[in-house]
Amino acid sequence: MLFIIKGEMLMIQVLFVCLGNICRSPMAEAIFRHKVAAAGLSETIAVASAATSHWEVGSIPHKGTRNILAQQGISATGLRATQITASDFDHYDYIIALDQNNLRDLKEMAPKNQWQKIHLFMEPVAGQSEKEVPDPYYTGDFDETYAMINMGTNAWLSKLKQDLAKKKIKK
Repeated sequence: MLFIIKGEMLMIQVLFVCLGNICRSPMAEAIFRHKVAAAGLSETIAVASAATSHWEVGSIPHKGTRNILAQQGISATGLRATQITASDFDHYDYIIALDQNNLRDLKEMAPKNQWQKIHLFMEPVAGQSEKEVPDPYYTGDFDETYAMINMGTNAWLSKLKQDLAKKKIKK
């Protein structure tokens, strides 16, 4: 795991990835960034999102994503769709796919020595039978997607806090 040392602080770089980077991954980015800030970890955990495709590059998040985030008091300001690049596999510590198709695509794009960084979004959620976050672009159900991403980001924040605690002890 590559943790960037920023002064005396550890910096963990997290990238959420879906197909177009207009629905699920920007929702995950915004929610996770909000939770990271609330936990006082904005100087320790950096968050971004990207797409495996190029179709929506430059687009703002889908109206459904913007609406549900606004309902929850979470800002989507400044979010624009980007496509994952080869250098992202070196830069990010965690590359988190929202579904199996994107997980497979990421592993096809990544050098094998970077595969340990690639995870399925619901992976750390104990007892969760559904392992993929449905794409609301197709389902139209932004509430279901929000609920799963909210649950998953709680689990990821807990995991990263544990990782940070382990790294600080080893210093």
